[in-house]
Amino acid sequence: MKDRFIRELRIDWNTVEPDSYLRAIPSLNKLECLSLDYPVTLFAGENGTGKSTLLEGIAAAYGFNPEGGTINYAFSTRETHSDLFRSIRLIKSARKATGGYFLRAESFYNVATMEEEYAKGPGGVEHHYHEKSHGESFLALAQDYFHENGIYLMDEPEAALSPQRQLSLLIHIAKLAEAGAQFVIATHSPILLGIPDAHIYSFEADGVSDSAYEDTDSYRITKLFVENRERMLEKLLEED
Repeated sequence: MKDRFIRELRIDWNTVEPDSYLRAIPSLNKLECLSLDYPVTLFAGENGTGKSTLLEGIAAAYGFNPEGGTINYAFSTRETHSDLFRSIRLIKSARKATGGYFLRAESFYNVATMEEEYAKGPGGVEHHYHEKSHGESFLALAQDYFHENGIYLMDEPEAALSPQRQLSLLIHIAKLAEAGAQFVIATHSPILLGIPDAHIYSFEADGVSDSAYEDTDSYRITKLFVENRERMLEKLLEED
């Protein structure tokens, strides 16, 4: 088994401002360390529980541009990221990644635009992502940039992808992870949460804990709706 590029993260809360909103996120404010020593680590949980905030902090602490891109991307359309990365210490292995990408659905347009600008430089290759649909370009970028000796952080990639495209991404991730790549992904998708041999962390009001796939809200609610659609809709609409 190959060493992971990031094995663990540690948060020094003594360096976080007393009035920082980070201290008001229940799932995070007691978190001091988290193991990432898996080929694929998945962050699951409800909106607002801190998944994206922690993923963004990991990305910035590693050296990625907070809005996304490779280590070499340096641009900012609007600084909205938190200062959590300043308090995060990443425990790395001796193994060095030869590639990496921070890919987030909400700022993908900006990243695709900058990719076109960077491609104009020496040795650049234009992929023309803006000429594809959002989902097609998102998946194409992953296929173009992800390889077996890289580290990849992804924030809610399902937002851009149909269920079929999510399955394509799952296959791509699983194959690369088996070959040595490392992924940390925040997702609500019951499809992506099913990536083989992934370790799932559930972000809840009482903290961050290990979770089985079948215990995630994304799986349970989707299963309940698919198997009991008419009865569930009737009940929900009556309550409304």
